[in-house]
Amino acid sequence: MHASLPPVFGLVIVGDEILSGRRTDKHLAKCIELLAAHGQALAWAEYVGDDPARITAVLRRAFASGEAVFCTGGIGATPDDHTRQCAAAALGVPLALHPGAKALIEERMREVAAEQGGAYDPRHPDNLHRLNMGVFPQGARLIPNPYNKIPGFSCDGPGGGAVHFVPGFPVMAWPMMDWVLTHEYAGRLARGEGWEERSVILYGAMEATLTPVMERVEAAHPQVKVFSLPSVDHAEHGRHIDLGVKGPPAAVAAAYADLRAWLQPFNLRYGPELVRP
Repeated sequence: MHASLPPVFGLVIVGDEILSGRRTDKHLAKCIELLAAHGQALAWAEYVGDDPARITAVLRRAFASGEAVFCTGGIGATPDDHTRQCAAAALGVPLALHPGAKALIEERMREVAAEQGGAYDPRHPDNLHRLNMGVFPQGARLIPNPYNKIPGFSCDGPGGGAVHFVPGFPVMAWPMMDWVLTHEYAGRLARGEGWEERSVILYGAMEATLTPVMERVEAAHPQVKVFSLPSVDHAEHGRHIDLGVKGPPAAVAAAYADLRAWLQPFNLRYGPELVRP
């Protein structure tokens, strides 16, 4: 990940409950929304269950990618939480209680004890166990948690990228992800051009017929990607193709103009044009 360029973003979602259907994933859609608010797009996403070997393999690839990766879930201190340990294994570093995390967890425990009308005992087995939530791979940076102060953490990979670990709870994870974008990437995101999609609805067209035009647009405009989204039973448009381009806004404008011009010889039936930031 070159320091002068906007990062490429990925997302890893950890949890058996997602793969079994006991919980419905909400992180993918929200991550896309958060990135769009910062003028960026999600390049890839991956789901993995609570299997340490699989989590370690996924994180090892993420650390080696040189990209900016969010990882949600599995950073608690119960037996089914493996993400912290797997992150350390993927990096080949030991786990250690982060002093900043220790202070925040102890602060939270004092607050909870006061709310319950009791006294905080740092030697109580329950409180000692809760400190495990601050045991991170050596060298980790903290991600503040505005919900309950129990932090997440970020670790740098060998290729210049980073993985940012947040809880699986949306009420915690989403503001923490936004904090990472604002504080760790703000300067680099500001230099990015943002992202835009422009497309047109085509009625009665065939993708095979349009493929040469799509290839011509991508060859002429390497900064954009051409997309074709066919539908056979759309509630509003019925059978149609949503054909367009996506990428930096300036490049999209030029590519879309060529796309429309090169479609003219096909005598197509057009629906509305669509623009998505």
